[in-house]
Amino acid sequence: MIAAAPPLLCMQVRSHEPIQIVTRDVNARGTRIRFIEAGAGPTLLLVHGYLASHVSWGDTLPLLGRNFRLVVPDLPGFGESEKPSPARYPYTFDAFAESLVDLVAALDLPRVSVCGHALGGAVALAMAADHPDVIDRLVLVSPVVYPPNVDMIFRLAMEPLLGPILFKQIYGARLFRSHFERYVYGHAKVPNDRIDYLYEVFNAPAAREAAYATMRAMLDTRSLVARLPRVTAKTLVTWGRHDPSNPIAHGRRLVREIRRARFAVFECGHSPAEECAVPFVEAITSFLGEEVASQATR
Repeated sequence: MIAAAPPLLCMQVRSHEPIQIVTRDVNARGTRIRFIEAGAGPTLLLVHGYLASHVSWGDTLPLLGRNFRLVVPDLPGFGESEKPSPARYPYTFDAFAESLVDLVAALDLPRVSVCGHALGGAVALAMAADHPDVIDRLVLVSPVVYPPNVDMIFRLAMEPLLGPILFKQIYGARLFRSHFERYVYGHAKVPNDRIDYLYEVFNAPAAREAAYATMRAMLDTRSLVARLPRVTAKTLVTWGRHDPSNPIAHGRRLVREIRRARFAVFECGHSPAEECAVPFVEAITSFLGEEVASQATR
C-alpha cells in the first residue's frame, strides 16, 4: 500500500489560497497514466524529471493555477502511474512523448503548452519535434539533451553485471535521499515528506525496473539532438546557475540550437520550480502570457 502523496501546497507559496486539485486516470498507449488537473485558462502540461512525479510541481501549482489549466501527469513507470515491464513499454523519450500526445488527445485538447524538467524536458522536446501541431509554446527546465553529470551510484548501475543488482535491490532510502540532496536540491531544503514519498513509489520491483530501463535509455540522446532543428515552437530555456548535474553551458548551447529560443537563469540548483518557485513562475507566466495576449487580439 503506497502512502498518499504529500500535500501539494507547501514551502514558498503557503500564504496563497489553495486551488482545487482533481486526480484522474487515462489509458495512453495501453498504459494507465495518473494525472492531476488544477486551475483554469489555457492548458499547460507539466512533465516531471527522472525519479520524480507530479509532486515535484507542488510549489508552483497555486501560482500557475491562477492563469492556466494545469495537467500534471506521472510518466509511465513513475509516481502512481502504471509500471509495465520494459518488455511491454520501452521507457524512451519517444515512448513517453507518444504517451503524453495520447493523453492530450484523450482530454480533447487541440493544442497545449508544455513545461518539462530534466527527463520531462527531453520528452517535451520530442513532442515538439514530432508533433508541432500539438504544441503552442515550450518551456524547458534543465532538460536532458547533452550528457549530464551523474553520481557514482548511477555510474555503477550501468556496469553490465553488478549494476542491475545494485540498482534494483541494494539502492536504498539513504542513497536515494543523498542523490536528491546533492544533485537535485542543491540550494534549497525540500520537505522530507516529498523525498520520502518519491522513494516509496520507487521502492517496488516494477518501479525499479522501469527506472532502470529509463536510465539506460537516457544515456543516448543523439536522436534528440538531431531533432532540435525541427522544434519550431517558441521556447523558453530555463536553468539553475548552480545546477550540479546539468551545467549551465548546456543551456547556452541549447538556446543556440533551437530557433526562437530565449534563456532565463535562476540563482538555484537543478530544480528551479522547487528551489525558487516564485521567480520561476513569474518568468514562465510572462513568457506563456505572450501567446495568450496574441490569441486575444486575433
